[in-house]
Amino acid sequence: MAQSAVPPEAENVLGGYALEEQVGFLLRRAHQRHAAIFLETMAALDLTPTQFAALVKIIEIGRVTQNLLGRLTAMDPATIQGVVRRLVDRQLVERALDPMDRRTSVLIPTAAGTDLAGRAVISARAITEATLSPLGADERDTLTALLRKLG
Repeated sequence: MAQSAVPPEAENVLGGYALEEQVGFLLRRAHQRHAAIFLETMAALDLTPTQFAALVKIIEIGRVTQNLLGRLTAMDPATIQGVVRRLVDRQLVERALDPMDRRTSVLIPTAAGTDLAGRAVISARAITEATLSPLGADERDTLTALLRKLG
């Protein structure tokens, strides 16, 4: 990408700083691309990225408290509350009393939630493939390892 001439007063302030070369900018661009692919691919299933993450994690664990689910999916309490409410409203997840501690409520997947998650995982694999399509196999492995390290 060709850079335009930087006015001298801007050069004094910026000192050669190029936004397009900064890690935060590049991560945001990559995230925007991935989010667009996700939303287009998952549109027919009507799942947001946070709803998908929560539903898959609930199915993986079987029964989980909302608090633990939020931690496992890297969502703050307000966000996970809204995500769970929408999943419950759609009858993809239900609340039940924990048999080990009847004072605690747990989330469990419904048959409809399990069915939808199965279809969504197929789409999620395609989303990952589309997101990583510009990269070779070694680059994919490296990127994934580096993102894990950063996260």
